[in-house]
Amino acid sequence: MKSPFIAIILALGAAFPVLADVLTIKKDAPKQYVVKKGDTLWDISAIYLNEPWLWPELWQMNPQIDNPHLIYPGDALALIYDADGNPRLVINKAYRKLSPMGRITPKGKDAITTLPLELIKPYLSFEQAINSDTIKEKPYILGANENTKTQTIDHILYVKGNLKRNQAYAIYHEGAPYTDPKTGEKLASRASYVGMARAFRAGDAANGEPASVRVESVKREIKQGDFLLPAMEGQMLPVYFNMHRPTQPLQGHVIASPREVREFSTMDVVVLNLGSEQQVEVGHVIDIERQSPKVIDGARGPRYTEDSSRLEKLVSATSELFGSESDEDSITWKMPAEKVGEMIIFKVYDKVSYALITKNQYPIRIGDLAVIH
Repeated sequence: MKSPFIAIILALGAAFPVLADVLTIKKDAPKQYVVKKGDTLWDISAIYLNEPWLWPELWQMNPQIDNPHLIYPGDALALIYDADGNPRLVINKAYRKLSPMGRITPKGKDAITTLPLELIKPYLSFEQAINSDTIKEKPYILGANENTKTQTIDHILYVKGNLKRNQAYAIYHEGAPYTDPKTGEKLASRASYVGMARAFRAGDAANGEPASVRVESVKREIKQGDFLLPAMEGQMLPVYFNMHRPTQPLQGHVIASPREVREFSTMDVVVLNLGSEQQVEVGHVIDIERQSPKVIDGARGPRYTEDSSRLEKLVSATSELFGSESDEDSITWKMPAEKVGEMIIFKVYDKVSYALITKNQYPIRIGDLAVIH
């Protein structure tokens, strides 16, 4: 049985109007749905809507549901249409009276949530994407009071840099860079959280005196060269996530996964080569598309590129290079990209962002497109 998730609190329609969006109910949507333990508002909205991030409008102006965040397992929801023909979900109060299975559920911490924050919490707390030049400017660990590879609680670390006494610092390890798949540009470095420490000596780098910190918690091995940031730097997020489509076209790629795997599914986290420089925002809903394979139509008929002969591949490459398709015996067909999923941006940096996959028809892969047309 799933334990209740901490909710990401989404702004209701009153705070973030979505009146411009027209709700379309799925043809196979049920007239009534009974809430189960482990459901989220997103799950329920996805039963009725192809675009579940529009859930506030499905629930808004509903006199029976003062706060849709306070719906509980066992509640029966009915789909109705208001006087203007707009679909709405309401609680079927008669359900509990008529159903022998109905029972009163205590109202409290068991209210269903919107999205499972526990799934992205590690990436809010333990992952950052930081410019390598910025990392070079940060204080970093020189060594410890004991020559050991594993630093534990209460060990003392010596730091090159000036720190503030009594301030808490998060310790990060610089990992492999995130790179653009087309240009090879280094977009940012992955910074993984390894521990927390508190400064008790400020240090004087100009005179060769290191700062000193005492380790308060350890997530993984702390190494020489790991760098420090004030504990809350990069961890502040908005209380409300306004889920919406970007207003301008976008095109990027899925370039990495914090889990360092190559295929992903719903509720997995991926890294995109899109950031604030491309006007990406927290709460943006982005489509995931996959480029269909090219087909070379030659003397032996249509074949995928990998199944074609060397001559056909050479002719195809020459046609692409010089922009010519004059060879009637071999024509390369460039197939369209097709939608394979959706994701929500939840953390944004200058050139990269983290996204949570909310829907997928096929496994999502490194190299898939992140687009808005």
